[in-house]
Amino acid sequence: MNRVRNIVFGSRVLSMLFTPFYLPLLGLIVLFFLSYLNQLPLAYRLQVLIIVYFFTILLPTYLIHFYRKYQGWTLIELGRKERRMVPYVISILCYVTCVWLMELMHIPHFIGSIVVTALVIQMICAVINIWWKISTHTAGIGGVAGALLVFAEYFQFNPVWWLTLVIILAGVLGTARMILRQHTLPQVVVGFWVGLVCAVLTFILL
Repeated sequence: MNRVRNIVFGSRVLSMLFTPFYLPLLGLIVLFFLSYLNQLPLAYRLQVLIIVYFFTILLPTYLIHFYRKYQGWTLIELGRKERRMVPYVISILCYVTCVWLMELMHIPHFIGSIVVTALVIQMICAVINIWWKISTHTAGIGGVAGALLVFAEYFQFNPVWWLTLVIILAGVLGTARMILRQHTLPQVVVGFWVGLVCAVLTFILL
């Protein structure tokens, strides 16, 4: 019994740590500190990160939490397909506001494209959710894999080890979501591929 509880607890921790809300911020941190963009002034980089953190993590998380409490639902109850649309709309509006503000501040297009890509993934998942529940967690990590492929071409580096790490993480995260009975195997697999394809196509078209 204790072993089962530990597995469930570990799955919940993984789901919280790798929520899709954190992925745009993570992508920007990698760009700002591990690429030539680290030449930008530190104050400027921190300003962009704070804006992205507020609109893609803090604000949507707080608003969705408030909505769930107002409805009197648990996290599992909120995870039902028919109850996920309002959280999707909240998240999408926050991301749209973030993109608009970054455009208003004339933040370089390539930097803003990370948030745009995350927004596109959210919108596609919201549309799919009308008919079929899809995993936004694995869609998010799929988006990271897609971004890695594009960045590897753009910055001319070998992405094999990073992709291996991301794929392993996607497998562990998808397993955690199934253990928590939030998704089935097809839902986590399709979520990953939707995120990957959306990321690659969005970066290419932008």
